Amino acid sequence: MLNRTAGLRDVMPHVISIRDFSRDEIDRILDRAAELEPIAHGGSSDLLAGRILATLFHEPSTRTRLSFDAAMKRLGGSVIDFGSIEGSAVSKGENLADTIAVVSGYADAIVLRHPKEGAARMASEFSRVPIINAGDGAGQHPTQTLLDLYTIRKESTLDRVKIAIVGDLKYGRTVHSLVYALSLYNAEIHLVSPDQLKVPESLTNDLSESGTRITETTDLDEVIDYVDVMYLTRIQKERFPDPNEYRTVAGSYRITEETLKRVKDDLIIMHPLPRVDEIDYGVDSSRHAVYFKQSFYGVPVRMAILSMVMGDGTAATGGW
Repeated sequence: MLNRTAGLRDVMPHVISIRDFSRDEIDRILDRAAELEPIAHGGSSDLLAGRILATLFHEPSTRTRLSFDAAMKRLGGSVIDFGSIEGSAVSKGENLADTIAVVSGYADAIVLRHPKEGAARMASEFSRVPIINAGDGAGQHPTQTLLDLYTIRKESTLDRVKIAIVGDLKYGRTVHSLVYALSLYNAEIHLVSPDQLKVPESLTNDLSESGTRITETTDLDEVIDYVDVMYLTRIQKERFPDPNEYRTVAGSYRITEETLKRVKDDLIIMHPLPRVDEIDYGVDSSRHAVYFKQSFYGVPVRMAILSMVMGDGTAATGGW
């Protein structure tokens, strides 16, 4: 079930981890995003008129920050932005708990990105309003996972999808959230990474015990002609404690126009972006490339989340 703000607003859940959601709850969010998508294409609504969203990003962000901003404004609400860490009280030594306690008095919901795993969960204990986790270190990124699921549902097939997830599977919080969510849809998951960047064993053990079909390999050629979805990830240089370790795995996988000669006609290629050199620019114009659509789908999905946590009536009447 969704995490709730204990003793405060019972209909306003936090969004901390994809593990807090059932398949039915995810489906309701994706259905809600489909309803709101026409507005995301250039419309407007007064659904959240008078509501304020606070965005607190302690790490760099482009797509997540801007899509939340766009989503809120498309729904008629407004956004207050925390700005840079250097320009905030954090630079004076203020801790996260105090920051959250203060900002939750200014807004109706808070979007938080933080470099420390578990920060969003902790923040939810000090907030008067819903916390939406926009990434906590190498932990979780639930709204990215929801837009990924929405993309797969729109551009391919979600139930029993055959998917290869490729690249940095150790430090990639996007991957950790996505693999778990896909297990709810009977997915066949092929994990492709260098040995140094494999998914944490605790996660694969959990999913294998639940009956999820998982394979692990270092060789993309083993699955490239078989899968419905190829999900590429960037090797995240900033998460490596040892620069030498990064250099040994940088550029491990690269998709080019030549690569596409071996894939299924209806394969889709996804990437949470930003990319570095995993996907050649020549791939962008192919029928397989959906990563820019995927980025756009962040707007309707985050519109759905915002509308459901800020009390447009959906959460209250839907049986969260």
